[in-house]
Amino acid sequence: MTHGHPHETARDLMSPGSECIQAHETLDRAAQMMRDSGVGALPVCLDDRVTGIITDRDIVVKCVATGHDPAQVRAGDLATGLVWVPADATVQEALTRMEEHQIKRLPVFDDERIVGMITEADLAKHLPDAQLAEFVHRVYANR
Repeated sequence: MTHGHPHETARDLMSPGSECIQAHETLDRAAQMMRDSGVGALPVCLDDRVTGIITDRDIVVKCVATGHDPAQVRAGDLATGLVWVPADATVQEALTRMEEHQIKRLPVFDDERIVGMITEADLAKHLPDAQLAEFVHRVYANR
């Protein structure tokens, strides 16, 4: 796998900013926030601390498809474990983290605060085609 420009960091790849949903908020509220922001995932926060991530797929598969009411299930109930990288991590470190955990969205932190998210769209904009193809193969191959 090529490594891109040697000085590029997670901060260079990420989409800046990332609105959190509080853990006590309901999944219907999370879906509305995702729609309004045009994103497919939100960090879940307990006060000012990010405790996990919730995706649009989590809402559909783990709530709606199992017969639960998204207006009754809290974001914190479905938040998955938190995998992240520091803002100064190399591009290769970010890709490796995403590949190891087979995730398509990766929060970026600076001084214990979320400053952005790396998504597949960000990778598509910044990586050479061959590197992007290898990433996609590694993330999806073992599902």
